[in-house]
Amino acid sequence: MPLNLERLSTLVVEDTEPMRDLITAVLERFGIGRVLLASNGNEAFGVFCEHAPDIIITDWHMNSGTGIDLVTKIRRAEESPNRVAPVIMLTGFNAASRVKKSRDSGITEYLTKPFKAEDLLKRILYVINAPRDFILNPSYFGPDRRRKKSDAYDGPLRRMSDYPDFNSNPL
Repeated sequence: MPLNLERLSTLVVEDTEPMRDLITAVLERFGIGRVLLASNGNEAFGVFCEHAPDIIITDWHMNSGTGIDLVTKIRRAEESPNRVAPVIMLTGFNAASRVKKSRDSGITEYLTKPFKAEDLLKRILYVINAPRDFILNPSYFGPDRRRKKSDAYDGPLRRMSDYPDFNSNPL
């Protein structure tokens, strides 16, 4: 039985009208019931606060508020209606430094343009079916950046820096 997405609302944030129309058409083809639109990050945050969409798909580079600015507001602003809303970065930038900056800003998933419709659907289904835990500390609030869980792990400490002796690996 296919997943019914008609009750899902998605905010598309894209400054290029033809790309915004393409993404909207793809989402409607998937059966997503409500697609909200914004042409920049500042406008998008207002739409996000007013309508609280389930998923946000944003471009990186836009005038009047980038995708990074938007996710920072979603994750950190007091007026944010859902600080843990999944945000998919859909951008033409594919450099590792951009992916890392997105991840470190709280982006949930990353997809580069040009994109295949099925790849976007995979990201959407992933945030629905396998939501990630969120981490809150003074320098980061966003989805857990670790994707793999080790069955061999049986304690609270995960990083080498959690251990007093960095030279030994207890795992």
